Amino acid sequence: MDTVSLPPVFVSHGSPMTALEPGTTGPFWQRLGPALQALGGRPRAIVAVSAHTLTREPMVLAAARHDTVHDFGGFPPALYRLRYDSDGAPELAMRIERLLADSGMPVQQSASGGLDHGIWIPLRMVYPDADVPIVPLGWPPQWSPAQLFALGQALAPLTREGVWILASGSITHNLGLVFQHGGTPPLDAPEVPASAAFRNWWAQHCARADWPALLDYRLQAPAAGDMHPTDEHLLPWFVAAGAGGSTAPPHRLHDGLTYGCLGMDAFAFGPRGTDLAAALGPASI
Repeated sequence: MDTVSLPPVFVSHGSPMTALEPGTTGPFWQRLGPALQALGGRPRAIVAVSAHTLTREPMVLAAARHDTVHDFGGFPPALYRLRYDSDGAPELAMRIERLLADSGMPVQQSASGGLDHGIWIPLRMVYPDADVPIVPLGWPPQWSPAQLFALGQALAPLTREGVWILASGSITHNLGLVFQHGGTPPLDAPEVPASAAFRNWWAQHCARADWPALLDYRLQAPAAGDMHPTDEHLLPWFVAAGAGGSTAPPHRLHDGLTYGCLGMDAFAFGPRGTDLAAALGPASI
């Protein structure tokens, strides 16, 4: 079995238009694959935890092949022509199911598959050849940050077996703010104060490894309700964090913003998070 150890990562996937207008985040994603390679090699598979694959209980999508899912509407035709179809990893899916069951968690397996845009949009820049097998893991959005952290902890053994855990969501996500004036603001619009306050608070508490505050962000972070009217785009962060463990502070790899309020920050977790940041170089922020 591959013994490459890879740090779990959370990325903000942004609007589906990021696939056509990648801004400053696209180059970061393009560096991410080679940076992981520099840590010891390509992952043998990816476990993807996305804000857009939601289930009543944890569910492993064990299909042998995953097609691109265009789970959005009203965008330019060019976006719907983009494809990122990938092999699955049924044996890894079975291992995930066992890890969660052994941790006392409810878990289901499905023979169905598909990659939502929170998965395929970043991965088509990280691994553009779509040659790394993927296992999407559906998760329940009603679970608390602490429960999802525990879900990540159950997956932690995979990080030492050449499996990369990729969580995808958004560090800030209020589409009402994006469209409040009846149209989409410029991609490089100035950041609204509430977004800056939330993102800065998050980065500062990560640097301190202040896990109690992060787990209680809904009550403690400034503008939490404004930046996350619903929680599903931030909650995947806690799965990746749990898989990395609490001994090392989360490391912000990328500090990005679109439309003035949609954060594009990325974080790495666990002891090798700092190694990944070093491999990415100073351009990562």
